[in-house]
Amino acid sequence: MSRIGSFALNNATLPFVLALADKGWTRALRDNVHLRDGLNIAFGKVTCAPVAEALGYPYVPPDELLGGDS
Repeated sequence: MSRIGSFALNNATLPFVLALADKGWTRALRDNVHLRDGLNIAFGKVTCAPVAEALGYPYVPPDELLGGDS
């Protein structure tokens, strides 16, 4: 089972890894809502509302930091 699980995890994550490698992290996140939703902190700002609330920091939407059309 561990081998099958490893293949499944690889198949699920490889497209994201390739997007990050090919485009760079900021463009990849601008282009892909799933990657962007996984962002917690960028440029010293908290970009995940639950994390910001839990830590008492201001929340900054990722789109404001990444620029471009999201």
